Amino acid sequence: MFAWVKWLSWVELGIFSLLILFWLIPGFDTETMLFGWAHGLGFVVLCIVIWVACGKRQAPYTLLAATLTPVGPVGSVIGIELIERKGWGIADSPQRVAESP
Repeated sequence: MFAWVKWLSWVELGIFSLLILFWLIPGFDTETMLFGWAHGLGFVVLCIVIWVACGKRQAPYTLLAATLTPVGPVGSVIGIELIERKGWGIADSPQRVAESP
């Protein structure tokens, strides 16, 4: 399930980035609307998938909190990277096991 969360977070970040790009460049009203809808629906799906993963104890609730910040998919990607690299939010992460005496 965590692999789905990671993949959806990156896809949603890409959609969000394109939405910002089309919104900043004048003359792309249709593209802005389409990527706005895609971002809105994708963000809701991302939040639901993370919530289900948290319920199954495959992701920490701090990842859901990071996703629900105003930065949205940027927060989820940063949260996933911190979880994978530092083991934040995971009780028996490989880094903590290696550091324990």
